Amino acid sequence: MKFTLSWLKEHLETDATLDEICTRLTEIGLEVEDVDDKAAFKPFVIARVVSAEKHPQADRLKVLMVDTGSGTPVQVVCGAPNARAGLVGAFAAPGTYVPGIDVTLAVGNIRGVESRGMMCSEKEMQISDNHDGIIDLPDDAPVGQSYAAYAHLDDPVMEINLTPNRPDCTSIHGIARDLAASGLGTLKTRAAPSFAVEGETPVKLTLDLDDPKLCPGFALRLVRGVRNGPSPRWMQQRLLAIGLRPINALVDITNYMTFDQGRPMHVFDAAKVTGNLTVRRAREGETVLALDQREYKLGPNNVVISDEDGIESIGGIMGGEHSGCDENTVDVLIESALWDPMNIAKSGRSLGIITDARYRFERGVDPEYMVPGLERTTELVLELCGGMAARAEVVGYKGHEPKVVDFPYSEVKRLTGLEVSTEESNAILARLGFMVSGSGERVAVSVPSWRPDVDGKADLVEEVMRIHGVDNIKPAPLESHAAVNGRILTTLQIRTRAAKRALASRGMLEAVTWSFIPEDQAKLFGGGSPALRLANPIAAEMSDMRPSLLPGLLTAAQRNADKGYGDVAIFEVSGTYENDRPDGQRRVAGGIRRGTASLAGGGRMWSNAVKGGGKPVDVFDAKADALAVMEACGLPMGNIQIEQGGPEWYHPGRSGTIKMGPKVVLGYFGEFHPLTLEALDVSGALCGFEVYLDAMAEPKKKATRTKPALELSPFQAVKRDFAFVVDKTVESGAIIKAATGADRKLVTGVNVFDIFEGASVGEGKKSVAIEVQIQPVERTLTDEDFEALTQKIVASVAKFTGGVLRS
Repeated sequence: MKFTLSWLKEHLETDATLDEICTRLTEIGLEVEDVDDKAAFKPFVIARVVSAEKHPQADRLKVLMVDTGSGTPVQVVCGAPNARAGLVGAFAAPGTYVPGIDVTLAVGNIRGVESRGMMCSEKEMQISDNHDGIIDLPDDAPVGQSYAAYAHLDDPVMEINLTPNRPDCTSIHGIARDLAASGLGTLKTRAAPSFAVEGETPVKLTLDLDDPKLCPGFALRLVRGVRNGPSPRWMQQRLLAIGLRPINALVDITNYMTFDQGRPMHVFDAAKVTGNLTVRRAREGETVLALDQREYKLGPNNVVISDEDGIESIGGIMGGEHSGCDENTVDVLIESALWDPMNIAKSGRSLGIITDARYRFERGVDPEYMVPGLERTTELVLELCGGMAARAEVVGYKGHEPKVVDFPYSEVKRLTGLEVSTEESNAILARLGFMVSGSGERVAVSVPSWRPDVDGKADLVEEVMRIHGVDNIKPAPLESHAAVNGRILTTLQIRTRAAKRALASRGMLEAVTWSFIPEDQAKLFGGGSPALRLANPIAAEMSDMRPSLLPGLLTAAQRNADKGYGDVAIFEVSGTYENDRPDGQRRVAGGIRRGTASLAGGGRMWSNAVKGGGKPVDVFDAKADALAVMEACGLPMGNIQIEQGGPEWYHPGRSGTIKMGPKVVLGYFGEFHPLTLEALDVSGALCGFEVYLDAMAEPKKKATRTKPALELSPFQAVKRDFAFVVDKTVESGAIIKAATGADRKLVTGVNVFDIFEGASVGEGKKSVAIEVQIQPVERTLTDEDFEALTQKIVASVAKFTGGVLRS
């Protein structure tokens, strides 16, 4: 929300400086985001052309001698057709930044003649788009004085960061009301509009709606015989200062009212309206050419204003080009209406239209100002364009029923810690427009019509707090709790942090990718259902909620590769979506490695080769990453099962599924299917994983968080090797699990170190060699103990895998 200082002071009687106003705005919750003090215009001075001679080397240029008030004339080369002796205009000396052309002036040499400055046009000063000639001021303009002060271009512009719950401050009048309530001046009250009316408004209006809330009120007035030329300079300057382009008097008046009073208005050229007007729902497939020169396809969710020929305006959002006002407009219909905020927000979003009117209507405008807003707009039209006003036509409005909130004064202390007397609380609420009735510790507070955001007692506490002063709240430490190191985060939050820390420690970089992906990518990774398709995507290629983190990570890795960074290891811990229900959102830790970005090190360097790095990543890198996440999350790794194969986007022979028991799937890992990579237009050595953090069971509660004492065996660990001949279909993990289960007390580790296939072990068979680590606990094991344990291991492997000890 932008406004100028002079515009604000038209509503606020105050002697406060610009800095004081900005400070107070921030203190009362209207944060000042930017201030333009117009310092860029200070170097421009009023100057008089003493002489104007023809340039010796150019027919269209003139050599001017300019009196800038310094006593010494300055030579300027100028090409403006209206440059002449005696002209008074705006002069910029060398070193001055000219905003209209984005140039900092220097001493120039134009066709052999030195030029020490510039006589400026209105476009160069950003006053208007006129650049047909230089600025021509009256002869009595004070030479040598600041041009910005003379032309009122030094009016500072403030911009506040307005929160959505403050529709009352979408107007300069509302901002002034807040400042006055805070004690920084007095709110000015303008006399009620007064003008003569003649006759009735011939155009009648009908509300043809199944839901009256869509348009709770509509006011319309005809003004005959207007002259729609340019708006006055003061209005144009204010609109330009806040970033609006002046168009013509009628349109500028509606824009002025939007910012001055927070009341969006619209004007129709009455000659272009056929018959009466109707407010209705649009029919499916109806179109309208709007004022932004774009054609919009409408539907029943959009409310429109139509005449007998069709749609003339999208209600509360944007008018139609057909009935727009131009320099030929003689009779004008002025509209002041109320619209349903929710419908305006949905319509504006579905159509992709952002306007100042939509911004205000979707937040809520003052319903009681609908008719006064029409009166004030009519007054401005009569004042600036002339004409004769007819009586207003008001339809549908049934008056405003104010909300009444029960307000216990004690809530101020309870919610804010501030000690505010009841008298001060009442005074603050009264200055803000609230009406307090009753006495005692609880009162009834009537909410003004311009504050639709106030619903309960906490909202009233906020009003008292911000006007009394948030800076009056004394800092205080949080109360200590009885529990020492009490748990604050949820299990999922703890596991999210643990997963990020574990992957980062493995050399991976965290990435943040879009939750929206193209439909074809969603289908490629098991998604693409209509329930997860966005109704209003921010881009065509972001149409579906992602079913997996992998598409975003893979395409991100490819973008890095395209820029020369092929060895990439990235991860993300975020949400994926299986359906549109709350339980359909999963918390997933996913990551990919590309090129040679393994844990041992990426790149073709001798130091990496020594550590085993520099090789293309494979399924085992992804497996290690996935298991590292689970271990960091506190899962009992001995209970985890790994099965061969995964979803169809993984390579069928180089992927795996991680389970906890026969049914609970914890994640997948592996290299990617070539067809998947081709569909994503991704290439290179790639592997990845996804671990479902929300699928992990809650850890068992322990009596204490203190870790038990570390117990180390005083006896030497022993390693024994075994080679088993099994069917080719038997997984190595099954052999490891069987060997580990032979004696969980003594067997502390099992690793596969060799797999052999050949005629010597038989057709359809393979030899799997494992190393078993045995850790005595109570005593040194004897040969008989080792023999007994060996028999247990062999028997267990035979029972669960059918393997026999290789001879």
